[in-house]
Amino acid sequence: QVQLVESGGGLVQAGDSLRLSCAVSGRTFGGYAIGWFRQAPGKEREFVAVVSRSGVSIYYTDSVKGRFTISRDNARSTVYLQMNGLQPEDTAVYYCAASRSWAIRLVDYDYWGQGTQVTVSS
Repeated sequence: QVQLVESGGGLVQAGDSLRLSCAVSGRTFGGYAIGWFRQAPGKEREFVAVVSRSGVSIYYTDSVKGRFTISRDNARSTVYLQMNGLQPEDTAVYYCAASRSWAIRLVDYDYWGQGTQVTVSS
């Protein structure tokens, strides 16, 4: 089993920054790629970013490229999502998830956190 706990969400104004953290415990952290997803009210959960097991390979959805940065600290078993230039359309519950494979599809992730709310006011 792998447990994931997100933190760092909050209410901010447009243009502000937040850093989300995903603390991972359980099985070997280095054995999993970690992805960030988000779900806005009334919408389906969508992929945001993923970092490979080594931390070398990273991929973002187009809407966050140049604004969000994903990183991982294997010594701390934690993955971060630095979010700059936040916009109201970024408002959502943000989830981190663990996968044995490099993936952007929700179905490829085996373990999920409970989520953290990010609200961006205009």
